Amino acid sequence: MLNRLTDTLNFQAQALSLRAERQRILASNIANADTPGYQAREMDFAAALREATGHANPGASLVPAQTAPRAGHLPLQPGEAGPTALRYATPSQTSLDDNSVDMDRERASFADNAVHYEATLRFLNGSVKTLTSAITGQ
Repeated sequence: MLNRLTDTLNFQAQALSLRAERQRILASNIANADTPGYQAREMDFAAALREATGHANPGASLVPAQTAPRAGHLPLQPGEAGPTALRYATPSQTSLDDNSVDMDRERASFADNAVHYEATLRFLNGSVKTLTSAITGQ
């Protein structure tokens, strides 16, 4: 019984953490919209969540071929999403400075992720309140 309660909370906590990481990646893309040669990055949220919760298929390759890092890119720092979740965004149109940031897509993704983050936070908060009221008997 206790495992089911903690599993739900752990799942929501993992989702919240991954949403925060995705928001950081999207903010980085928006901040580098005018940086020549910058390649926009994107997180495969579903794959990252499966990996974080231990439900990933070990035999399946989730990383497409275009995700190989380019010369001059910094390696992932500790705490960033793993290689199965982080990839380079496919450019929607070519640019003269080789920058792949599409501001319309990034803004829409940023807003969508913010809504999902808020919903996950509210769900987690509601679960904690429900558990607290059940424990106190109110």
